[in-house]
Amino acid sequence: MEFYGRNGLHGYMDEESNPSQSPPRLSIRTNHLDNMYGRDLQFSPGRSSSPRASAAAAAVHSMFPPGSPESPWMLSPLQTPSPALLYHCIASLHRQEGNIYSIALSKGLAFTGSDSNRIRAWRQPDCTERGYIKASSGEVRAIFAYGNMLFTTHKDSKVRIWNYTVSDNFRFKKIATLPKKTPFLKFPKTSSQQQHKDCISCMAYYHAEGLLYTGSYDRTVKAWRVLDKKCVDSFVAHESNVNAVVVNQDDGCVFTCSTDGSVKIWRRVYRENSHTLTMTLKFQQSPVNALALSTTFNNCFLYSGSSDGTINFWEKEKMSGRFNHGGFLQGHRFAVLCLAAVERLVFSGSEDTTIRVWRREEGSCFHECLAVLDGHRGPVRCLAACLEMEKIVMGFLVYSASLDQTFKVWRVKVMPEEKVCFDFAERNDSNTKTKTKTTMEYEMSPVLSPNWVEKKLQGNHFQ
Repeated sequence: MEFYGRNGLHGYMDEESNPSQSPPRLSIRTNHLDNMYGRDLQFSPGRSSSPRASAAAAAVHSMFPPGSPESPWMLSPLQTPSPALLYHCIASLHRQEGNIYSIALSKGLAFTGSDSNRIRAWRQPDCTERGYIKASSGEVRAIFAYGNMLFTTHKDSKVRIWNYTVSDNFRFKKIATLPKKTPFLKFPKTSSQQQHKDCISCMAYYHAEGLLYTGSYDRTVKAWRVLDKKCVDSFVAHESNVNAVVVNQDDGCVFTCSTDGSVKIWRRVYRENSHTLTMTLKFQQSPVNALALSTTFNNCFLYSGSSDGTINFWEKEKMSGRFNHGGFLQGHRFAVLCLAAVERLVFSGSEDTTIRVWRREEGSCFHECLAVLDGHRGPVRCLAACLEMEKIVMGFLVYSASLDQTFKVWRVKVMPEEKVCFDFAERNDSNTKTKTKTTMEYEMSPVLSPNWVEKKLQGNHFQ
């Protein structure tokens, strides 16, 4: 194992049940429906835009002066009137256990699932290993953590539920396997009827009702009541693989996406366990690989990542509850494989080996790409992110895993409000009475990862 950062290995558990740097470019997509197919907008650091923009840029750089050669922090984007974003990779490790498919965060721990039958537990944020859970089946495609419960899916198309504690040592105990084993003499064998017929690719948990949703390559979604470990509903959700499922904790709506190119919204029938389709969001034919839901006090946005490299988003109407297409974010060169949303930030991982950081403007559909995190040498397969509050800036921890078999942790710091920069400019421009945004048009030019370009030129693409 190669490990960069703090290292230290703690007690391992070997049984299934245990008793005891970004290019200086800022891409922006206009996202009103009438401009949905328009050109991208970009702040280019090499061009002058306006005196107010220059003053705003000076404000940013006075807050975040350029780092010394010894500093690990990187400023991205450079010399623009948008808020500064600082980031650096604080830990990177490589294990000879195959690809990492899933990441979950809870209780100060990060869990990873891979080709092997071991679910690793890492301490946040330095990724010191606390231990691992060894299951009887590997290929852990999906992990979900809630409180002290950990849900994992395995190659045998079953779900395992674990209870874990963190004190001096990491301890765990298997609570159940879904579906439950059926006594040999019992007929019919309900467990075989309830079990998925193919790989379980995704999970989501509805806290209020204690319902676990699983999506599979067998095109079905199943709802499990965790309290009594029963499958309470199963329905064919799509015409092809179900790739992601998320739940709105505010109203219990279930969102699914598929290789068939569609995103669907499901709602439980009142006082019943069955689910009904309420809306199909089909915008293009490209397979949809990932979903993320961003909910705040006033807004609810749904994001979907597609194989054509775009991220579509929908905004929920307050009165009707319908989701209206708000636009799409462009920048990734190849397929978007994973998404994570925290506050007004959206993190996207792509086949082009990069992670992009997008921010939604307060009270609108306007998005901007704040940075491109470049460090992986293969497609970014999964992401997880959490908030890390600091005094002046908003801090985030981003965990990423790639098909280059590396697991990385990034610390990201963002100025809290965009208006800080413009307010600074306004105080230095007495003739300006209204706040505007100066933009410049340019021909679309997605940012390529330098590592990807190097590999491509060498003819060893993603090897």
